[in-house]
Formats: sequence, C-alpha cells, structure tokens
Amino acid sequence: MLKFVKNHLETIAGVEIYPIISLLIFFGFFVVLFWWVFTAKKDYISKVSNIPLDTDNQNQFKL
Repeated sequence: MLKFVKNHLETIAGVEIYPIISLLIFFGFFVVLFWWVFTAKKDYISKVSNIPLDTDNQNQFKL
C-alpha cells in the first residue's frame, strides 16, 4: 500500500515542500501554545478552571 502512495507522490513536482510546511505550522502552533500557557495570569487560569464546577444558574442551559 505504501509503495503505491510513495510512487505516486514522487511524480508530483514540488511535493517535498508540504511536509516542511506542515512541520513548521505544527511546531509554531505548539510554541505559541506553550508561550501562552507560561505567560497566562494565574487569576485567569483559576477562574477558567472553576467554570465547570460553578453551579450558578447563569451557566446552566435550560431545556
């Protein structure tokens, strides 16, 4: 199965740039995500982490 895909992809001109682009997007996304996690304010993190535990009527959906 991989033999057929590999032979087909080798015939496409310029296909070698797509894995590089996807790696850069993947790496960039996680660098930004780690930067946001480490620089986020502790008050915001604690407020957001308590949202599922909040039993206030404002946060509940009414059917």
